[in-house]
Amino acid sequence: MTNVLALTTPLMRQTVGFDRFNDLFESLLRDTSESFDNYPPYNIEKLGEDDYRITMAIAGFQQEDLNIVLQDGVLTVTGRTKKQEAQEGVQVLHRGIATRSFERTFRLADYIKVKEADLKDGLLTVSLTRIVPEEKKPRMIPINDKAGKSVIDKAKKD
Repeated sequence: MTNVLALTTPLMRQTVGFDRFNDLFESLLRDTSESFDNYPPYNIEKLGEDDYRITMAIAGFQQEDLNIVLQDGVLTVTGRTKKQEAQEGVQVLHRGIATRSFERTFRLADYIKVKEADLKDGLLTVSLTRIVPEEKKPRMIPINDKAGKSVIDKAKKD
């Protein structure tokens, strides 16, 4: 089974590297409808076999306005804005750049670790990687024949 990073359905938009659907659906059923809010917009990208990237468009936010917390497999990105002060002599006719406060959560699969986070040109990028411990990786089990020799050892001699 391959990793699931589906961007087409709301149920799959907030998961990174999930292979177990039962955990995913149970967690989504506990979430409220506000978890499907579209602000701020974001992308989830798979860069390689074990590397992922979450990019969030957060125009108007400064580094000091943001908090990124990883706890119990849940990555939470929070943005808090200060009251926008009106400039003297300036009347805003249309405010299309949203700078409202937000909290976005992403449930990470087992062994997904946060490598780094960068803020540049209004885009917050969080780099993730899957680091599977050696004891959890698949390994080849030799099969012994009746003489007690391993089939793998026998193949090496041939």
